[in-house]
Amino acid sequence: MTPPPPPTTALPRPSLLLAVSSAALKISAAAATSPARGVRWQGVGVDGRRGRSRAVGRCWAAAVEEEAGAQEDGVLLPQEGSEAAGRYDWREEWYPLYLSKEVPDDAALPLTVFDRQLVLYRDADGVLRCHEDRCPHRLAKLSEGQLVDGKLECLYHGWQFDGEGKCVKIPQLPEGAKIPRNACARNYEVRDSQGVVWVWMSPATPPDAKKLPWFEPYARPGFTDLSTVHELPYDHSILLENLMDPAHVPISHDRTDWTAKREDAQPLAFEVAERTARGFAGHWWRERAPHLRNLLRFEAPCVLTNTLEFVDKDGREQCFSAQFLCRPAGQGKSMLLVRFGSTARSPLLRVLPKWYFHQNACKVFEQDMGFLSSQNEVLLREKVPTKELYLNLRSSDTWVAEYRRWMDRAGHGMPYYFGHSTISPPPVPAVVEQAPAGAAAGISASFPAKGGFGTQHAPNPTSRYFRHVVHCKGCRDTVNRYTALKKAFVVLAAVAAAAAVLAATRQWKAILLGAAAVLAAASYACGSVVSLITTNFIRTHRRL
Repeated sequence: MTPPPPPTTALPRPSLLLAVSSAALKISAAAATSPARGVRWQGVGVDGRRGRSRAVGRCWAAAVEEEAGAQEDGVLLPQEGSEAAGRYDWREEWYPLYLSKEVPDDAALPLTVFDRQLVLYRDADGVLRCHEDRCPHRLAKLSEGQLVDGKLECLYHGWQFDGEGKCVKIPQLPEGAKIPRNACARNYEVRDSQGVVWVWMSPATPPDAKKLPWFEPYARPGFTDLSTVHELPYDHSILLENLMDPAHVPISHDRTDWTAKREDAQPLAFEVAERTARGFAGHWWRERAPHLRNLLRFEAPCVLTNTLEFVDKDGREQCFSAQFLCRPAGQGKSMLLVRFGSTARSPLLRVLPKWYFHQNACKVFEQDMGFLSSQNEVLLREKVPTKELYLNLRSSDTWVAEYRRWMDRAGHGMPYYFGHSTISPPPVPAVVEQAPAGAAAGISASFPAKGGFGTQHAPNPTSRYFRHVVHCKGCRDTVNRYTALKKAFVVLAAVAAAAAVLAATRQWKAILLGAAAVLAAASYACGSVVSLITTNFIRTHRRL
């Protein structure tokens, strides 16, 4: 496909997961007639020969005929011989752990990177600290313990560790005895950069500051963002595929916001402008609107950005930027820090509470969760490269193919991966952590920083409450506040109703019954807010 001429107008139409923030949609509308300003890229074509795929349910002749006409029909063909492997070590990277504003001051957080267990907390001075989440004594999880005067105390025997991981107290040692030199927790370097906590996963290698992601738009005057945390029950590579796939938005997120409409599904065009050992970048646009270009960049190990600069209707230069920080938590699980920001602050952010945008973000992920989880299961079960399973189209799946080819180049330095042409499956099955049933489950996993029952602490990953609310101070506070209000309104409604029964005059009976009805309605409204924040979205055709 011949690339269109340079853009003359720009509409920063939401893509990827723009449904997360309706505020971003107002920014898009404001720039509908504005000239675009941005980086010019020199296009690199995507071509090559397709590897032989398994033709399930077809005769061999039909498969050969399809192979011959694939290029003409728009099937994206692989670039054989272009996946030369370079040096890559997953440990020598910065990984996004958490939003710094969500890290509690009074408790430790258990987190993972490729199933390596970490504990994150703030010491007495508020400095972020990170250790391996195991006590050197008998392997108890340090995250199950408590903070005592800024030191992390193991819940098992009371050993205490300072911010460098050095053991400073063992209650069972005789007075005057020296603490063993190897009684220390492995320490990991962490940095708080632009509101995100990053961890360097190689204790043996000095942290490389040049690799620490830096997002230039966040340093601009007036730039504000809306950030959310989501724990998801599928591999981070599946998550990244989903986020860099604009073709699915009109179908899967139809009417989730006013920009996603299934009748707008159409061919897309892609222009790959850069391929490096650390990722790729380029533009994409809709075939019906070639002047509306989006710029996408993937950078190792797990950072996806979409940035658009434009001039608004008042002639002011504005910038919209979306960051998707996709931490590989482990086999079949990931954690996403998603951030939408702009220099043009939307009036919606002043009117609507943040929890409204957060619940909408949860809805977006729930719309995709079923088929992404099943896709993850197929990859693990089949144990073949994605070129043997995917039928990528040039007009929708270019970024997905680029990402899997990058995995071919870098996957040898990861614990496991599924590339376009090569794979290295996980060497051992995933450890499935389940919360115990019944009342213990609620006690065990009500808040991840408050501990649980050993390995049986994990919440239900399909529950919105455990995927998002427990990681979000704002949503937790809203749930607690509205739950308390709901109970108060119920009590007041009951009192008003009882008073109406005892009232001596008909007029007072009517007044008190009316008050009881209003209070009951208020209680119902509070319950609806709690339900909206905590209850999963279920598609209409899937409801019982």
